[in-house]
Amino acid sequence: MTLHQTSGRWRLGLALSLFTVFMWGILPIALKVTLQVLDVYTIIWFRFLVSFGVLGVYLAARRELPAPEKLRSTTLGLLAIATVFLAMNYGLFMLGLAQTSPANAQVLIQLAPVLMGLGGLAIFKERYALHQWVGLGVLTSGFALFFHEQLRTLISAQSTYLLGSGLVVIGAAAWAVYALAQKQLLQQLPSSNIMMVLYGGCALLFSPFAAPQRIVALVEMRNFPSLHVGMLIFCAFNTVMAYGAFAESLEHWEASRVSAVLAVAPIVTLIAIWAVSLLVPALIPPERITVLGVMGAVLVVAGSVTIALGKSR
Repeated sequence: MTLHQTSGRWRLGLALSLFTVFMWGILPIALKVTLQVLDVYTIIWFRFLVSFGVLGVYLAARRELPAPEKLRSTTLGLLAIATVFLAMNYGLFMLGLAQTSPANAQVLIQLAPVLMGLGGLAIFKERYALHQWVGLGVLTSGFALFFHEQLRTLISAQSTYLLGSGLVVIGAAAWAVYALAQKQLLQQLPSSNIMMVLYGGCALLFSPFAAPQRIVALVEMRNFPSLHVGMLIFCAFNTVMAYGAFAESLEHWEASRVSAVLAVAPIVTLIAIWAVSLLVPALIPPERITVLGVMGAVLVVAGSVTIALGKSR
């Protein structure tokens, strides 16, 4: 089997990865707010449905819809794996987020890009130079410092908090499988075509569990909850933009380097939580960051940059 090769446009891959980091960094906050009024499955179904519709209209306008003969020639088994594991990631992350905090969920989901990076080394024969391995060590040390307080809270947490954390961890492993399948699918289809098929497939998987009438009731309420509706719409468009950027970044950059940049997402989340709790204290409780946490943040960024920008062997 011929493995996918990147285009070599690493600057574009880096820019797309950074955009994905920002969108995924603020997403847990919007999801936590939306969970106040809607169930997990309805939110996920709506996100996939809107993403499928928006991307379908965009591709139709550009006359870039996937041709039936091209889809038939694609490895359908690999496409099915990507669809199922992406759906698993969404479901498990949302179920876990409902029982934990946005910061804790974002901490644990970082296992996903780490596993994706290791998968890139093992499957796609990508290689780290010595200083990149050093960068990985620095990044790991940074996370240990940065999330010292969160991890201590996790260990002493209630059973529901621990269950939610476990679901997020399994969701992270599911995401890594999806991401590696997505990268190989780029050998046969453009990233936009792949994502359209995945969005449609995931929307179908969640349809039996969704309750669209709850969204209709939310919109038709007398006291129109514009905040929650706005957050729901943002979550849906976040899916289109973030995953579109992520899928395209894999076209131009190695999976191991993309994963290193994605590791910065929790820092964006904690900064966003701090800003939101300052502006709207009743919406999201603030996160406490110690001096060790600040030192860890610096190490995480330094390690990510070392891995991402270093020359591979």
